[in-house]
Amino acid sequence: MNPRLLELALRRQRLQFAAESQREVIVAGLARVESVLDVVDRASDQVRGLRDHVPLLTALALAVVVIRPRGALRAARRAWFGWLLYRRLGRSLDSVIGYLRRVAS
Repeated sequence: MNPRLLELALRRQRLQFAAESQREVIVAGLARVESVLDVVDRASDQVRGLRDHVPLLTALALAVVVIRPRGALRAARRAWFGWLLYRRLGRSLDSVIGYLRRVAS
């Protein structure tokens, strides 16, 4: 066999092995990203599920306000702070989450 062809065949084989190991590293990294995205997807599914039960949640909130007004006020303050925090940080996190979804798919 021609030594030049043999050298090219060996080089091709080394490159194929290197590409395979790089693929394994990338897949391992994406597995971590995928697990994070699974958590985000589950949370968004739960929020969608809550939207289906708005009257029930409203009745429950009114019952809590009537039974424990001080605790309801405390929870409302915390929710307001969380909403403000989400509005401030949520927009920047949406772009990161969108990027991670594009990379994972």
